Amino acid sequence: MRAIGIILAGGNSKRMRELSNKRAISAMPIAGSFRSIDFALSNMSNSHVQKVAVLTQYNSRSLNQHLSSSKWWDFGRKQGGLFVYTPTITADHSDWFRGTADALYQNLVYLRSSHEPYVIVAAGDGVYKLDYNKVLEYHIEKKADVTVVCKQMSPDDDVSRFGCIGMNEDNRIVEFEEKPVVTQANVISCGIYIVRRRLLIELLEKAHDEDRYDFVKDILVRYKNMKRVYGYKINTYWANIASVEAYYRTNMDFLRQEVRDFFFREQPGIYTKLADNAPAKYNPDSVVRNSIIASGCIINGAVENSVLCRKVYVGNNCVIKNSIILNDVYIGDNSVIENCIVESRDTIRANTTHIGAPDNVKIVIEKNERYTM
Repeated sequence: MRAIGIILAGGNSKRMRELSNKRAISAMPIAGSFRSIDFALSNMSNSHVQKVAVLTQYNSRSLNQHLSSSKWWDFGRKQGGLFVYTPTITADHSDWFRGTADALYQNLVYLRSSHEPYVIVAAGDGVYKLDYNKVLEYHIEKKADVTVVCKQMSPDDDVSRFGCIGMNEDNRIVEFEEKPVVTQANVISCGIYIVRRRLLIELLEKAHDEDRYDFVKDILVRYKNMKRVYGYKINTYWANIASVEAYYRTNMDFLRQEVRDFFFREQPGIYTKLADNAPAKYNPDSVVRNSIIASGCIINGAVENSVLCRKVYVGNNCVIKNSIILNDVYIGDNSVIENCIVESRDTIRANTTHIGAPDNVKIVIEKNERYTM
């Protein structure tokens, strides 16, 4: 493919509350065995992008461990490969990434040393499948400077945490509001962009000289009338997990058969780093309905409409409903968990009850973690 890839995975979001205290958003578990960043990486690999950089910063230990081997996404190659870049102190600067544009600017060496004419920039907190080749073909056909992948949302969706765009009849973007408080628009940016490499370098250098650090506000919004910026609409499943509500809803979506089939049965697939865990074990008194149970789990109680990540132990007479249990959690006997997200490496004492509301999910952190690598 005539493009290199960049995945922005260094940001933090207060909307994730306590869930982002231990990991980057891009490292959040999805559908039991996957991480959020697996979707962007798999799309890059399936689109035959041979050279991909991941820019990490906030709470990146877990994410860096996940990316420690590139073979899982087929980037273990002599030409190209997977590169992980964190903020680096140099003679020219000693700052953290101060924004998305600054993160790209601090890694201009990656852009300048590449020879491909185009760059695919994608967020690491999106859950979707997309053939970037089709977006690139559209980009070339429109003779665009920048192409923004976008999606039309339903009237009930909260679009205030996204970039909202307006397009003319030719799909050229004429309006771009970043996270508006009130808007009539219902077409949002998916955080996926294709840009000509030389133009991107030029825009980043100019933004840096003017002390501008945000890719959307300081480049896309600022230059939308000066450059040819087009929108590419998708109509397949797409979700952003950068809030507790969105993260919970996205995982619950995977309990629907059509969503699971789209991601895991239809080709091309989604890939992740495998763990050498035993298959899930269901003991005689266990009852499981419409749930995802990852490897390494041991089930003794009842699990319904829930997602259990790797190595979760559910004790006798437990009831788990409409919940997400993150990795390596021990749930003691006679516990009840409903409408909750239980933090990883936690121990829920026996005879404990945690019940949240369907529209206000409870995050359970018992403060008695068991440390494991």
